[in-house]
Amino acid sequence: APAPKGGDLVVVESPTKARTLARMLGPGFTVEASYGHTRDLPQSKLRLDLQTFAPEYIVPPDSEKHVRQLRKDAKSADRVWLASDLDREGEAIAWHVSEILGVPASKLRRVTFHEITPAAIAESFKHPRQIDGDLVNAQQARRIVDRLVGYTMSPLLWKKIRYGLSAGRVQSVALRLIVDRERAIKAFSAVEYWSIDALLANHLG
Repeated sequence: APAPKGGDLVVVESPTKARTLARMLGPGFTVEASYGHTRDLPQSKLRLDLQTFAPEYIVPPDSEKHVRQLRKDAKSADRVWLASDLDREGEAIAWHVSEILGVPASKLRRVTFHEITPAAIAESFKHPRQIDGDLVNAQQARRIVDRLVGYTMSPLLWKKIRYGLSAGRVQSVALRLIVDRERAIKAFSAVEYWSIDALLANHLG
């Protein structure tokens, strides 16, 4: 349901969490799900500035309906509480949501909690904060490296090994470690050696 005029809109990541939080917050709060990231890099294009590494985000087609609803609810709400997870991924989701809502920054509040209990929720809403730019940048850096590596490596894997394999910052480094180890094994030269054991006694004394 749309957020009532003058009410509070809370945005979480999943609809399951939205239903749970709505029961705990009670009247005056409308809780909506962003269904994860509301923006991302497109699947079929690089969309990175190779000089500055600045990403060009889009709203995926399957997120457009959710984004329209969030914008509508945010416009009619007095305050918008961004309550995605407290890790870097959740922080980036909160940032993406704040970017697509189109509402003044004065309406936005960032809240996080370690557990979904009435006491923890109430305490978190007493202490809102700003979006942590360092966490957002950390997530963006991870996503950009994934795109730079995977976008160039994956087609090579499809051509040489099998279509559908993916490459990224983790898989590529792991593959490099395996290749280096395999090369070291093949470069090993076996050298014959003998062990000689002797039992000696001193008869001079």
